[in-house]
Amino acid sequence: MVAAQPVGGSVADSITSTGPSPVLPPGPHLPAFVQGLGFVTRRRQTLAAFARRYGPAFTLRIPLFGKVVVIADPTMAKQLFTTPTDQVANVRPNLGRILGDGSMFALEGTDHRRRRKLLTPPLHGRRIKQYEAVVAEEFDAEARTWRMGTEFATLEPMMRVTLNVILRTVFGADGRELDTLRDIIPPLVTVGSRLASTPDIPFSLGRLDPRRSFVTRRQIYVDTLAALITKAREDPRLHERDDILALMLQSTYDDGSSMTDAEIGDELLTLLVAGHETTATTLAWAIERLQRNPDVLRRLVDEADEGGSELRMATIMEIQRSRPVIDLAGRHVVTDLLELGQYRIPQGYNVLVAISLLHDDSRQFADPERFDPDRFVGSQPGQAWLPFGGGTRRCIGAAFAHMEMDVVLRSMLRDFVIEPTANNGEAWHSRGVAYSPRRGGRVTLRRRTTAV
Repeated sequence: MVAAQPVGGSVADSITSTGPSPVLPPGPHLPAFVQGLGFVTRRRQTLAAFARRYGPAFTLRIPLFGKVVVIADPTMAKQLFTTPTDQVANVRPNLGRILGDGSMFALEGTDHRRRRKLLTPPLHGRRIKQYEAVVAEEFDAEARTWRMGTEFATLEPMMRVTLNVILRTVFGADGRELDTLRDIIPPLVTVGSRLASTPDIPFSLGRLDPRRSFVTRRQIYVDTLAALITKAREDPRLHERDDILALMLQSTYDDGSSMTDAEIGDELLTLLVAGHETTATTLAWAIERLQRNPDVLRRLVDEADEGGSELRMATIMEIQRSRPVIDLAGRHVVTDLLELGQYRIPQGYNVLVAISLLHDDSRQFADPERFDPDRFVGSQPGQAWLPFGGGTRRCIGAAFAHMEMDVVLRSMLRDFVIEPTANNGEAWHSRGVAYSPRRGGRVTLRRRTTAV
C-alpha cells in the first residue's frame, strides 16, 4: 500500500490554509492528457491498473470531472454516501446538464430531499406490483417477433420492452403521443448518454454537432409531454389513473405546492434515461451470462416451473455485481476539507466510487471472476455491492428495475429454451454512460413445447 501524500506535485494544486492541510491519496505523475486518454478510451482497464499500483484510493486529473479522487473501498464508499449534503453535493458535472434543471440529478439539499420524498411512493411497494402485468404484456408482444433457432442480439429487443413499459407506466401515453415518444426517445437517450460522458465543446460543429440533434429531439419531447399534461388535466378520471404522470400532477409537497410542468418534464425524462437503457442492458447481460453457465440456467428453469424466485433474484444481483452497467458513482466536495478515511480532500474535487473495482475485489466477493448467484442466495448484498449507487442519491427506481428484470427473466425461462454456448464471453462496450455486451447479448432461442 502506498502512503497518503499531502497535496502537491502534478496530482493536485497547492493550497494555503490556516487549518489542517489537504491529504490526498497517491496517484500517477503522468500528464493529465495521458490520464484522460486512458480514462476515456479504456476506463475500466485504466482504473484497474491504477488500483493495482496505488491501492483502493488514488488521485487523477481526467476530462469532464477534473480533479478526482477514485475510491474502491466499501468503508470509504459508505462514509462518502452518508456524508451530509452541506459537505458534498452530487458529482459535477452530472446528468442534470443534459436532463434539465428540474431533474433530480440537478437538485441539491432540501430541494432534492423534497423531490425524492414526492416521487418515492409511485416507484415502490404495492404500486409497482400493479405494473408487473404491463411488463409481461410488453415482453410477450416483443417475443412474438423473435425467430426461433436463429441467433440474434437481445439488447435492442430489451430496449423496446423497457421503453414501452416506461411509456405506459410513467407517461400513461397512448395513440399519437405514444408513437411519437417511441420514435424519439431511443435516439434521444443514445445521444444524451454520449453527451453526458464527454466534455462540452466551446464551439458548434454545425450539422455534425450531437448537441443540435439532442436539442431538436428534446423539443419534440417537450411538446409531446405538454399535450399529455393537457390531456391528463382534462381527464375526468385522472384520480383513478395509476401512471406516474397522473400521480405527479396530483401530488403536492408538504407545504402544499406542486411541481411545475417544466419540472415534471425534466423528471419524467430522468426516469426514462436512468431506467430505460440501464435495465435493458442488464437484461442483455443476463442472457449473455446464463447461456455460458448452463448449470445455473437449468436450476433457474426448474425454479421458474415450480413458481419460485429466490435463485432468480440472486442471479439478478450476481449479474449486477459481475457486469455492472454503471461503473462510477460520486460526490463533489463543497466543504473546505472532506475527511474521508485517512485522507482530507479539498473543496472542488470530485470523489468517484469505482463500482466495478469493488465488485471485482476478492476481499469483498470470493472468486469474483466466477459467475456464482449462490453467493446471494439466503443473504443480502453487503455494502460493497453498489449497482444503484448509495446514500440519498441511490437510484430511486431500483425496486422498479428489479421488478422488470424479474418478470422478463421469469417469462423467458418459462416460454423459451436458451441454447447454451461455448463461445467466449462478450467484451464490454461503452455506450456513453452505460456498459453493454459488445455484440448485444447474442443468443439462440427455441420455444418450449410445454411452456408453464
